[in-house]
Formats: sequence, structure tokens, C-alpha cells
Amino acid sequence: MPRNQNEQLNLLTKTESPAINFQKARLIELWCAEPIFFASRELSDCYYTEGVIGNYALAYALGWARSPYRLTGTSTGKPTYREDLTPLAHECYVLPAWSADGNVKYRFERFNALSDSYWYAMTNNRVATSRQDIHAVRRGEKPSTFRPSNFPQTGKLRLIDRGNCFHTLILGDRELPEYIRVGKFMSKVRVRIIDEYAISYLPDGEHSYHGLLNTADIPQNLALLSFDLLSIPPVSLIKNAVFQGAAWRMGDYIIPANSSFLGGSA
Repeated sequence: MPRNQNEQLNLLTKTESPAINFQKARLIELWCAEPIFFASRELSDCYYTEGVIGNYALAYALGWARSPYRLTGTSTGKPTYREDLTPLAHECYVLPAWSADGNVKYRFERFNALSDSYWYAMTNNRVATSRQDIHAVRRGEKPSTFRPSNFPQTGKLRLIDRGNCFHTLILGDRELPEYIRVGKFMSKVRVRIIDEYAISYLPDGEHSYHGLLNTADIPQNLALLSFDLLSIPPVSLIKNAVFQGAAWRMGDYIIPANSSFLGGSA
């Protein structure tokens, strides 16, 4: 997987996209029936979920894109967002979801993936389950009773708590399910249409949008005048954006025109 933010952005590099003509948009409520977890930020043994739901996660959860459950071979070394999402550029689009009331409620949980054997001890990236294993490690030998592990054995999680509501805008007329599964724990989320808008085109000018935008999805030639940055994988989001360029108006919402998954890059 990408090792830093620059690599993430390089993997998601986009090219100029042709004009996209969506006819309608829907304001959607996402109600969390279960706690939601994304590893947005990792600090020591704490794994924090930011109070947003990314639009790439929503695209997969809505069933618009499919990815294999297990990656093998060279596929394990890079994400497949471009292959999975860019075919959708002229059919549909969903924005990153923001908190409906601006006050996300979290919950903390501790996890323990250690052995449930009667005796164990921590070694270098391993869990030894017998005293013979420990003695072998100290002698520089390689025990055969356990293997190295590259995932955390213990730690704390910050999750988006159940009962939170998020809003997002969906462009296009694809049918929506009543419930979706989101996040690393496939948490259940209810989908409800709040309102529907016609999309009108606004010519080049200075516009503002206080919701969330995906930095890989906005047009390449868009001039961002000011914004707040939320640096999370797989690509940074921005909010409170003031931009210069053409725009789409949907009710009270104004976003950059021709926004699409990875800018519609092929």
C-alpha cells in the first residue's frame, strides 16, 4: 500500500475530463445502525476514525463498484480505485458524507488479538505460546510453532458511534438500496432520500461550498482560493472550499462543475 500521502496522490493522478452532464441530484441521509470504523489515523496503538465517510467507500458500499475480497500477486501492492471507479464517471457520483449536525459522536473500544492459550509471551512481532518458543528465540533459533504477524495484536479503536447521521449528495439517477455496509467492520447504515434537486450550471466565477470534496475528483484546472484540509487515506478531503471556476448548483449546494471519480481519468 502507499507509504505516504505523496504516493497516495501519485497513484490517483488524473487527467482533464470532458464535460459531464448529470440531470439531477439527491440529498441523502446516512444513519449509522452500528459503529463504523476506518483507520483514518494511526497513533501508536490507537486507531482513529475521522468523522466523515469517504465517497470511495460509499461507491463500493452502494454496489456501484466491486473489488475482490482477497488480493493476490501484484494486486496486493496498489489500490484499484482507477480501474473500479472511473467507468462510473458519466453515470453517477457521490460526494464524501459530512455530519448532519456537525457534532460527530464517537465510542472507544479496546481489541485484543492475542492467543487464548494458558501461557504466552510477546516477542519481536510475534506471540510465543510456549516456553520452548521463548527459549528458542533467545538462542536465535526459528521456532516452528508460530509465525510473524504484521497486524496489531492489541490496541484501541475510535469508532463513529451508532445513531450518528451523515448527509451526502448523489448525482445521477441510479437506484439506491435501503441499507448498505460500510467500513472495515462492514457496519450497517440506513440510506434515506431527503430531497431531490435539478442541477443547474453556473458559469465561471467565485463560489463556495462548506461540505466535503475529494481532492482527486475535482477538475484539474480548478482554482482553489481557500479551504481546510483533512489528510486521510486514500486521498485528502477538503472542506469550506472557496474556488474560482464553473460550478453546479443543487438547491443550496454549489460544487465544482464536472466533479467525478478521479476526475474521469482513463
